Amino acid sequence: MKNIHVQAQRDHITSLCTASPIQALTELVWNALDADAFDVKVDVIQNPLGGIESIRVTDDGLGVNALQAEKHFGNLGGSWKRDADKTPLSGRVLHGSKGKGRFKAFALGNLVEWRTTLQTDAGLRSFVLSGSAEDPGLFKLTDTPSPGPATGTEVMISDIRTSLGSLLDTSWVVQQLASHFALYLKAYPNVRIYFQGLLVNPVIVQHACHTYHLKSSEGSKAELQVIEWKTKQGRGKIIFCNTDGFALHEVDAAVRPGSGFNYTAYLVSTRFATLHEENLLILEEMHPEVKAFLDAARDILRRHFRERREALTAEMLQQWQAEGIYPFAGEAADEADAALRKRFETCALTVRSYSDNFEILSTSEKKLIFRLLHEALASNPEKAAALLGDVLNLPLKKRKELQKL
Repeated sequence: MKNIHVQAQRDHITSLCTASPIQALTELVWNALDADAFDVKVDVIQNPLGGIESIRVTDDGLGVNALQAEKHFGNLGGSWKRDADKTPLSGRVLHGSKGKGRFKAFALGNLVEWRTTLQTDAGLRSFVLSGSAEDPGLFKLTDTPSPGPATGTEVMISDIRTSLGSLLDTSWVVQQLASHFALYLKAYPNVRIYFQGLLVNPVIVQHACHTYHLKSSEGSKAELQVIEWKTKQGRGKIIFCNTDGFALHEVDAAVRPGSGFNYTAYLVSTRFATLHEENLLILEEMHPEVKAFLDAARDILRRHFRERREALTAEMLQQWQAEGIYPFAGEAADEADAALRKRFETCALTVRSYSDNFEILSTSEKKLIFRLLHEALASNPEKAAALLGDVLNLPLKKRKELQKL
């Protein structure tokens, strides 16, 4: 056994061990992809009580070069990636370059083992590198007598931290990974990422994808890819990416799409890698070029979702009329009837967006809901809007929007 000491201050190393569970998983997947893996599998192993016992990340990459472990694990900022820009086997662009990603594993658990097999001139050799969150600057290297059957790495994380409950929501994790790796998986379609046996495929979890071209006032060009997701997630984001799909920096999009839309906007340009290296992307509103891109992207997003809301409304009305559940017939009789229809359509779309099971209801059940909604809005629109807000537990902003109808 051999001890490997990281050449850096302890407080600096400790600061690198912090991350949200999904951020930590993402870094481990990136490390596997940078090792030329084509298949990366993430598994959350539960104990009999339903808690998380361990986390395992396996890949079929080239393995960790344990023969030069002191160089690769011992020098923070001295990663082998620093002297390369492509993976050695498939020529994919590298994500990391400073050797910091491995420390994110300690954000998941206190004990981490890298069980790796690599190809040497003498054949396959296997090693175990282990570390502890108690002293993240110390790694122990052990040579395994019997090598594995093929190159690759298995990261085993145990003594799990208590705040990892979000990783038990499989559909949510798949959604988050799909959002993060969407452009990379599009650029390299032969790469596969699995979580709990489910393929992380952005196409499966996305509802639509739209591409726009824009130019900053300085003349730099970029592409804005807007992906709308099928499942609910947090606030919309604008993610700055290079042309190989790497997420360099993200900001709040600050564009509210309206009920029923969940999205991520990817701003892609060769220019962003340079701005990222110069630490200018993080300036956001303070840097003229970055601000110009953000302003242009937000203008496109506002227009995009205005048009999408109009199209969705027309599409839903046609569907409801075809199903016979739309509680109006013919054209509006007068202005009052037209106003009632507008209020109903807004409230009906809200019911569809904020009800988790509306789409699986039978036609007769939907028809009953819409008839009751129609009668309530006709007799007392303010009371009906308030009741809708309470029943659907609508956010305050949406409640106020309905009250103004």
